[in-house]
Amino acid sequence: MGKIRRLVLDVLKPHEPTIIELASQLSELDGVEAVNISIYEIDLRVENAKITIEGDNINYEIVDYVIQENGGTVHSIDEVVAGKMIIEDAETPQDALR
Repeated sequence: MGKIRRLVLDVLKPHEPTIIELASQLSELDGVEAVNISIYEIDLRVENAKITIEGDNINYEIVDYVIQENGGTVHSIDEVVAGKMIIEDAETPQDALR
């Protein structure tokens, strides 16, 4: 199986732990080099977060486990980059329609 280099996740999480604490926990996982968490919606009880993780061999199952242990749920996997290097999305004619 190819190595996962980047994951972009849409996550629903409680207010606690903070994104500082969650990012710190995720950044300590084997194969993870960087974590970015952005909150894009706040509700009375939960926050919607975009979590971007980059590394040289990310284990999605362990990432999902850490998120769940902190009361969160992965709503969707919005981007995956796998292989020997990270490539950016190429623009296509369909992108102009969005």
